[in-house]
Amino acid sequence: MNGLPILLRTAGRRVILVGEGEPADAKRRLLERSGLTVVADDAHARIAVVAVEDDAEARTAIDGLKARGILVNAVDRPADCDFTLPAIVDRSPILIAISTGGVSAGLAAAIRQRLEAILPAGVGRLAEGLGAARAALRIRFPDGGDRRRAIGAAIAAGGPLDPMVPHADDAVARWLDGVAAVAGRVAVIRLRSADPDDLTLREARWLGQADRIHHAPHVPAAILDRARADAVRIMEPVPAEPLPGLTIDLA
Repeated sequence: MNGLPILLRTAGRRVILVGEGEPADAKRRLLERSGLTVVADDAHARIAVVAVEDDAEARTAIDGLKARGILVNAVDRPADCDFTLPAIVDRSPILIAISTGGVSAGLAAAIRQRLEAILPAGVGRLAEGLGAARAALRIRFPDGGDRRRAIGAAIAAGGPLDPMVPHADDAVARWLDGVAAVAGRVAVIRLRSADPDDLTLREARWLGQADRIHHAPHVPAAILDRARADAVRIMEPVPAEPLPGLTIDLA
């Protein structure tokens, strides 16, 4: 990865914006939409956006801000950016950020437009419904692993809460009425090459959903990186009796 994607809590924070004209106005609209207060300067600000076309003026502003320990985004100057402002798909509370590391804003925008077209407008309400159901889910599934697996099965492709299809506002409540613990199962993946792009869509989906991965020592890190970050990696054979959730036998 060329950076670590993070979401900054913006409520009550200030951001310095240097520049005028349409590039600066566009950044101002985005910053204010996120809840930031845009200022010309502030001793307590920790981030800044420089939208200045003149090279010498931009250099002075960037160097001055960085000397104060402020993280800077410099429009059309990726080498000077401490952080980038990605293209955003807004389905609040769901936000999807698309970044090219400052290489091509146009490409990020094109991908955003594709995602806008396929992501249901009401998926934010689905997220809110799951958030409101936290207490009920904890009662139904006291074990965190059981709870995560039940939600994972519900939101998987074709599941009762598949986020890529529209749902009624009471979809989560109706799902809770009949949800049961997910039984343990084992999926076998036999690699055809060391290239993760050679994984089938089903295999990639399994890795993304796995609770644990039993793998041979020679399995490349690039393949294991396709799995969930919190999936347990085990260099031992799969036990005869599968544990709860999804176990991958990878070699």
